[in-house]
Amino acid sequence: MWFAIIAQDHPGTLDKRLAARAEHLERLNKMQEDGRLLLAGPFPAIESENPGPAGFTGSLIIAEFDTLAHAQRWAEADPYMAAGVYAEVSVKPFRKTLP
Repeated sequence: MWFAIIAQDHPGTLDKRLAARAEHLERLNKMQEDGRLLLAGPFPAIESENPGPAGFTGSLIIAEFDTLAHAQRWAEADPYMAAGVYAEVSVKPFRKTLP
């Protein structure tokens, strides 16, 4: 089943986010290689593709997991969690309807 992982950043953690980004993307790339990633990306803090020093306010990942518990464990092990970027993470079942 698909699950939406919605994360909110702690304010002022752009440097921590950038430092942990390669490891974070490595996990997402592996998931994509396995055919389990629908989409992933950050929420810019301003209306811009490249928000510069304004940074980001969080992230959205929609990926396939066997169970909600598995999705939650995967989210909790994210490098952004370990780096102190994410203040809060919510994991919810997601039903893809369109396209």
